[in-house]
Formats: sequence, C-alpha cells, structure tokens
Amino acid sequence: MTFTQWFLFILIIQFVHFFGTWKLYQRAGYKPWQAAIPIYNAVVLMKIINRPRWWVLMFFMPIINLIIFPVVWVETARSFGKRSATDTFLTLISFGLYLYTINYNNQLEHIKDRSLKPRTAFGEWFSSILFAVVIATLVHTYFIQPYIIPTGSLEKTLLTGDFLFVSKYHYGARVPQTAVSFPMVHDTIPLARVRSYLKKPQLPYMRLPKLQKIKRNEIVVFSWPADTVRQFFKKEARVDKPIDKKSNYVKRCVAIPGDTLEIIDGIILINGERTQLPDRAKPLYGYTAYSKTGISSRELIQAGIRDLTRRFRIESNISQQQLNALFANNINVIRQGDNLIAISGARGIPTDLIRRQRLRVTELRDTKKTIFLTLEEAEKVRNEISFDSLVRNINNRQSYNTNFFPNDIRYNWNEDNFGPIVMPKQGVTVSLTKDNIALYRKLIRDYENRTLSYKDNAILIGGEPTDQYTFSQDYYWMMGDNRHRSEDSRFWGFVPADHIVGKPIFIWMSIDGINDGVANWKVRWNRVFTTTNGDGEPVSYRWHFLAIIVAYQVFIRVRKRLKKQ
Repeated sequence: MTFTQWFLFILIIQFVHFFGTWKLYQRAGYKPWQAAIPIYNAVVLMKIINRPRWWVLMFFMPIINLIIFPVVWVETARSFGKRSATDTFLTLISFGLYLYTINYNNQLEHIKDRSLKPRTAFGEWFSSILFAVVIATLVHTYFIQPYIIPTGSLEKTLLTGDFLFVSKYHYGARVPQTAVSFPMVHDTIPLARVRSYLKKPQLPYMRLPKLQKIKRNEIVVFSWPADTVRQFFKKEARVDKPIDKKSNYVKRCVAIPGDTLEIIDGIILINGERTQLPDRAKPLYGYTAYSKTGISSRELIQAGIRDLTRRFRIESNISQQQLNALFANNINVIRQGDNLIAISGARGIPTDLIRRQRLRVTELRDTKKTIFLTLEEAEKVRNEISFDSLVRNINNRQSYNTNFFPNDIRYNWNEDNFGPIVMPKQGVTVSLTKDNIALYRKLIRDYENRTLSYKDNAILIGGEPTDQYTFSQDYYWMMGDNRHRSEDSRFWGFVPADHIVGKPIFIWMSIDGINDGVANWKVRWNRVFTTTNGDGEPVSYRWHFLAIIVAYQVFIRVRKRLKKQ
C-alpha cells in the first residue's frame, strides 16, 4: 500500500472510531468532537480508560499495535461497566465494533475510578504475560535482536554456533513493512510450521534515524535479496516473501555505494587498490595439499586447522545399531568397492564411541586434500608440515554462465575473478546500454519497482524509452570471509538499502558442534560476550556481565528489604 492508500485507510478508521465512541467521550465528561481529532482522540481515550498517555505511541508501532488495540477495546468496554467474560469475547471477536452497542446504550455510565487490578489470578497472569510480550516485541523490533550463525561463511571471524546480538538502531531500525504478523517470530511460527504473517497489507518502507552509516568491511545483517525458501536447507517450491520477512544473512560489506569492486585471483580490490580488512577479518581460501606418502589429519589439527574432512575404513561388517550410533554422531558411512568408509569432521570418530560400539577402524591418509586457510596460515603450514605441494585454488577459467551475477551469459565472471563493477548510489545516474542492462535489470524491476521492457532495440522504463537511470536508493556488496564456501553477492548481486537489518555488536554465547546434536555441544568460553568489531584479538566480557547481573540482583533484594522496613 502507498502512503496515499494508508492515509485513506487511517481516515476511514477515524470515522469508524468517531461514530462508535463519541457518546462515550460525552459521558466521560469530554466533548463529542474530541473523538474525531486524530491522535488527540487517543490521548483523551487514555484518560477515559485511566491508562498512561505513552500508550498512544504504541498505536503507531507496527506489530505492537496489533497487541495494544484489542487491549484498549476491552479497557474501554470495562470503563463503562462491561466486565463480563461474554463482553470481553464479543469485543474481541467483533474487532472492537461491540463498542457501538455500548456507545448507543444511554443507560450506561462511565466508571471514573474503576480498579485496574485484575480480578482473578488468571487475569493477573495474563496481564503480566501480555506486558512482557509487548516489551520484548518492542526491543526485538526496534533495538536488539538475537541471531545464530548456522553456516561457516564468515569463518574464522564468526563461527558456526555463535549467538549474536544485532543492533537495529546503529543503521536506523527498519519499521516493519508487514502490518499483520505474529510477534517475535520471523517468517514461520515454531512447531506449527505455518507462515507467521499476512502478505497484505504492506506499509511503505520507513527507517528510524540512524547513528552511523555502514562502513566498508563492517559485518552486516541483511534480508537475503534472492530469498525464495521458507526454511534453510530444505528444498521446496519458490516462496515469495515481503522484504522484512526474507531470510536473514550475515556477511561482510566489502563495498559501499559509489565503490568500484574487482576481484583478481580471489583478492578484493576497491577503487583499484587492495582492500584493507580489519584485524579480526580472517578470509579463508581453498588450498590443495599433496603428499605422495599421505596427509596426516593429526598434523593438520596440531597446526590449528580444524576445518577438514577425515575418512576411516571400517575393518569389519557393522550392525544396524553400530550404524545408527555413527549417524547419531554426524558421521556418514558410504561403501567404496568392498570397503565401508566413515566420513567425519575434524574431531574424527570419538574414542568412547569406538570402544562402546566395538568398532575396528583405520584412518585413511589421502594423498590429496582440500583445506581452507588464511594466507598467513598457509605460510605457517608450509613451514610446519612437509607437503610435496600446497597450492591456492584459483578459478582462472573464463566460462560464460549464469551461476554468477549478473547471471547473464555475456559475462564470464567467477568466484575468484569478478568485475570491475560499480556500486549503485542513491541519486547517481548511469547510462544504460544493451551490454550493461543485465547489471541493473533486477535492481530496476525488483528493488525499485519500475517496469522494464524492450522494444525495437530500445530500453523502456515505465513505458518510456530511455538510455539512462537514476537510482532511488543505495546498494552494497556483501561477501563471506570463507571465500570459496560462501553464497554471497558474487552469486545474487547487490543488496539494497531497504534490505539492511542491523549491525552485530557482540556474541553472547558460542557453541562448538551446534549442528552435531546436544551431546556433542561444547561452549567456547573464550568467545562468550565478546564484541564482533574492533581491532586486535576478541576479548571476553563475560565476567563483567555476570558482575552486573549479580549487582542488580543484590540491589533489588536490598530495595525490597528497605521497603518492608
């Protein structure tokens, strides 16, 4: 819906409110016309129902207003003596229209000093829960939201199993565009596994004032522009979502509006110079290690390399029970010829599992192995391990394909050699040709909602032939530090400003083996309550937070005792 459509909708609501409450205002000692003035009528209504005026602010907060409106309807009915369960039910089921029967019932009087305390234990419990939901939704939507890192696209900067707190206010909180949505869940209601929102109506894009602009090479959470899935890692038919209900990604913003980006042999260049990453950024590249005598996984682990695959030959036939035990520990088993091969991550097959299940296994030493290292780690490994060769994998093959942005066969870019490409900037005009239109086609159609067509070799935008276009918003380029295992802007292109969600500020919990089952979880204490930005090695502030919590609890107890005295 456009701003004009929303204005008309709000105007209609004002008419509905006036004709359903003007007599109630009069009985409460106010003038009937006070029920007709937008915003002011809400302030007066708070006085009538004996509720604080700041509640009015919640009327204009999407999602939160869906919770507060029914509360106000019920409170209004109770202010005129309608307190029964039947009255409450009729008020809610009629979406507040039951107030019309109260408004035109001349026998009802306003209860000015009614008690606001719930009459039953259930009512008190429900009121507390409702208040907690409102506060949590307010914080979740406009201030800070928790996220979890499910994949390794930012290893070794952010690890799989890191739990983040993401600030919405740094870049300006994005006002929810989906007007009707279940509070505090994203696109799916847990357990029920059904969509948590209605696609219509949609609010126009709005954002609260920001504290800062996105800086080059900051880590950013954003709505995945190419999102077509309801659930990660699950194949299904295409799902089209509103912007604020798209799946959330976290990547590094390697290029900001106006930058020219180019990738040469996996190295990022911005405006013709090699990009300067912060201290904590540790980009990983794929390397092929070769040793004719076989590569020892133990030596790799001792050198600090944890991101690798290990293979074990099972020396005897195994039972279904033994197979299930391996599967339960995220160890896959395949058959190669006459042999059964168990495949695991860096931790291998736990010794207690081998002993408990009476397995006989032998680790295989591959002559060739792909490992993922930073440039510095590669130099260290070369000095510590005697490989015959250790070569960084660079894709120099020029292949015209649609796998990489702009997904057009006229471009031969790949993950290691890409661009140059200029980041679109709000208010900047570019020339359009049949050769570069592929770069901007999705931007114009999907992100700026303009019609784009072709006629007689001419480009038409909004039905008018043109050879230029002016961008209406900024665009960013997001990439993972795990260069060869990250689905990022190299595949689906620019990230529009209206897709930006927030800035990760610290890790409040980190669990190693988060995808390996609860039995294999291990807390990374050195990462708990560490900041995600800044220079130098991350520092944990967990003891500081615990001290604050303990001090607060002591303060609360002391205050209660003083009140009793």
